[in-house]
Amino acid sequence: MTHSQELTPEALAGLRERYRAERERRVRPDGTRQYLGADAEFGYYAADPYVGEAAEREPVRDRVDVAVVGGGFGGILAGARLRQRGVQRVRVIEKGGDFGGTWYWNRYPGIHCDIESHVYLPLLDETGYVPEWKYAPGEEIRRHAVRIAEKFDLYADALFSTAVTSLTWDDTAEAWIVATDRGDKFRATYVITATGTLTELKLPGIPGIETFKGHTFHTSRWDYAYTGGTPDGGLTGLADKRVGVVGTGATGVQVVPMLAEDAKHLYVFQRTPSSVDVRANRRTTAGDVGADHDGWARERRDNFLRIVSGEGAEEDLVADRWTASAGLLEKLLPSFRRQGDRAAFEAAYEIADAAKMNEIRARVEEIVADPDTAEKLKPWYRYACKRPTFSDLYLQAFNRDNVTLVDTADTHGIERMTERGVVVGDTEYELDCLIFATGFSVGVSGIHSGRLPVRGRGGVQLLDAWARHGVRTLHGFTSNGFPNLLQMGSLQNASSVNFTHILDEQAVHAAALVAAAEAKGALIEPSREAEDAWLATLAQDAPDHEWFHAECTPGYYNREGRGRPNGPIAYPHGAVAFHDLLKRWRHQSMDDVLRTRTTARD
Repeated sequence: MTHSQELTPEALAGLRERYRAERERRVRPDGTRQYLGADAEFGYYAADPYVGEAAEREPVRDRVDVAVVGGGFGGILAGARLRQRGVQRVRVIEKGGDFGGTWYWNRYPGIHCDIESHVYLPLLDETGYVPEWKYAPGEEIRRHAVRIAEKFDLYADALFSTAVTSLTWDDTAEAWIVATDRGDKFRATYVITATGTLTELKLPGIPGIETFKGHTFHTSRWDYAYTGGTPDGGLTGLADKRVGVVGTGATGVQVVPMLAEDAKHLYVFQRTPSSVDVRANRRTTAGDVGADHDGWARERRDNFLRIVSGEGAEEDLVADRWTASAGLLEKLLPSFRRQGDRAAFEAAYEIADAAKMNEIRARVEEIVADPDTAEKLKPWYRYACKRPTFSDLYLQAFNRDNVTLVDTADTHGIERMTERGVVVGDTEYELDCLIFATGFSVGVSGIHSGRLPVRGRGGVQLLDAWARHGVRTLHGFTSNGFPNLLQMGSLQNASSVNFTHILDEQAVHAAALVAAAEAKGALIEPSREAEDAWLATLAQDAPDHEWFHAECTPGYYNREGRGRPNGPIAYPHGAVAFHDLLKRWRHQSMDDVLRTRTTARD
């Protein structure tokens, strides 16, 4: 079906069959086990390339009001909102050498945000900053993270190049004991975990990966000592190198054009092509975005959230490809604000989806000169199956003589590695360097992976409790048996494509809980009944999207073709409604989670 063909029932049926056939070409029996973690023999892939050896220091043995685990935007926003509530001793513990989180680690060539910077960068109103680009480069984002940390004095007690190794509740002292890999062992009245959703990098489990004699690294630890250049390009070290890239998701789409400019030859190993829409990045002025009054940034990001959550808005302030295609995000960001016949909605949804994906595939044909390469770059799946990408450079890179696309769908990825390169089918591709743009275990933090054990009342470990009784929280933040522990992230709450907005709303909520507990000399801990009620709320209107994701091409949204995780995991009415719910709850019901302390604060 081409872009111009009518979307008849027969055409839609043919498209469904094509989608299923393309999916089966890519499904692997090992599912998520096809990836390796950056630990044990591969631990060097996760080393910090920016600070070298961490400076020696004495172990910390004091007490703070709040320990914040993680120095990305989640941790920074938690610290900033706590400061606004008057909390004095806030300590952020971060394994990187500075604030920034994913923007500290990811400094690969071409890195930009795919959400408009004027809604993505938080606390713009509070810091008086107006981003320079519609879609900010990574370094501008990282500098803004530092700007917030400086404004709210988060450097004062921060511990960098430090990983928390355990969190243990002391029943007697009614405080958390925080232990780290630097020998620290200090107490915190409250702990906020902000360990992120893009922290555990993954590598492809290619047979023979350890035998390759060339150079390798992961994009989140870019080796500029080898490539030369900066995130803006100029990778002069690759001028005589045969370079391979594994991965064609959001990172690969940004990296490939930069490598194509400077490598002697670039091989792009692709299992599944991304949908690549127009980006149209440009410099912006304060006038362009209405930054002429207090609250302009909040108005803009609230407007963006309403639109991508399926809510109504009189005006589209951002007006980009995200908002133009917002109706197609329903399978990722469900909103039950829609009324009427669900079957009729699904039929109309499929037609709109097909039209959009036909447009995406037509764009490939228009840009890529070689018909065979263009066909391999066409995404044959529905729009919400994979996170959309945006670029005005990626498809164009395949028109260069020094760029070769190697499609690995029929071999389910690279088959093996040798001392000289990689093997796909009957061909060995000799390489000097292989770069892994294979992303992260999305949503897997140290707590959820077990790398960071959390022990609550009576020494009960959080993961053991959840293994026995299922994941139990109130609003995704707090759990019975784990007092004064507040978790930020994407668990049993509501999310959005603009995750920094979600994190800021969570930080406001967490800081309000801490402030209320401090004012009343109380502990923060929900009852089992409160957890039961929240789980019932999540389940009551939970949309059935399992069928949709089961038919999608493999990726992290559907656990590599295994469908969505079991059980209700998100608030079913969308982020806007969830934030409204939290505001009402803070006004009416916060006392329900405040328990009287049995010991005096020291």
